[in-house]
Amino acid sequence: MEGWSCLVTGGGGFLGQRVVCLLVEEKDLKEIRVLDKVFRPEVREEFSKLQSKIKLTLLEGDILDEQCLKGACQGISAVIHTASVIDVRDAVPRETIMNVNVKGTQLLLEACVQASVPVFIHTSTIEVAGPNSYREIIQDGHEEEHHESVWSSSYPYSKKLAEKAVLGANGWALKNGGTLYTCALRPMYIYGEGSAFLSAFMHGALKNNGILTNHCRFSRVNPVYVGNVAWAHILALRALRDPQKVPNIQGQFYYISDDTPHQSYDDLNYTLSREWGFCLDSRMSLPISLQYWLAFLLEIVSFLLSPIYKYNPCFNRHLVTLSNSVFIFSYKKAQRDLGYEPLYTWEEAKQKTKEWIGSLVRQYKETLKTKIH
Repeated sequence: MEGWSCLVTGGGGFLGQRVVCLLVEEKDLKEIRVLDKVFRPEVREEFSKLQSKIKLTLLEGDILDEQCLKGACQGISAVIHTASVIDVRDAVPRETIMNVNVKGTQLLLEACVQASVPVFIHTSTIEVAGPNSYREIIQDGHEEEHHESVWSSSYPYSKKLAEKAVLGANGWALKNGGTLYTCALRPMYIYGEGSAFLSAFMHGALKNNGILTNHCRFSRVNPVYVGNVAWAHILALRALRDPQKVPNIQGQFYYISDDTPHQSYDDLNYTLSREWGFCLDSRMSLPISLQYWLAFLLEIVSFLLSPIYKYNPCFNRHLVTLSNSVFIFSYKKAQRDLGYEPLYTWEEAKQKTKEWIGSLVRQYKETLKTKIH
């Protein structure tokens, strides 16, 4: 077990960075390789601080580049695959999402076989399970229940296929005669410092006199803090490297949540930002059924215009459903099999996220001052 190494794909991203920072503390780990398409200057700076603790190699490359993957996997003991394109508005071309999320995952699995990498952990998403209808109510959902997304939208569909590929690869024979062990983690909606979704919500509200949109008031979900999702990946990694635990974990998927209170997406945004003067839009919103059918009409318009014009509706049926469903899952299976307990309490997660949102507000105000002067 001594002198092992780990590759983290998408390691420069929102979740990947947290995974890398936790990996540094793992016993006998000699090298972390971090693969991403590009590393922002602030990410490079953050990772440079870790260089004194461990050999940290940053690799800029494409998940669709087979030679790049071959080199990245050479001599590696485990892969944590967080890289993906996330898109709930169908704004990114479908081909791009399918290529990165599905083909990229398949190529990485093949590279692991050729390089004899025995452990593969895949970051999936709650969206592979649904919700399929805003009328459907799931509370305390768990892995033994069959929940599968029926949406054809690029993101949930691609992640569903990618997860199936990963779990289907469990038990593959490696080039050196060993065996590939895989598992997948399905986190709930992830919040925390650096969240692109939270950042977009806050910047939109700042441009609207501090008024947050209130389009998700009918949802009830259990969001999860990014630090806890990263921690679950570390525990899954330990488990798949443990000969005694691997029989129960290989080929399995796990829902990952924490002790964040069950609430609507709108209430979460408000709770995390009200300290900085944000408030929820008090105006009445359209009934969900009307939003749904309006989205359907916009999708038809988009389809009819597609031969001559690329029209991307501001919302679609999948987004309306996702934003207005009761969809809550338990982390008991991860607790039982992986020994998962949230690393951060709700209070700690809330405070860290609040402070980050405060920094966004200050940056925005500074930018306004600069423009005025």
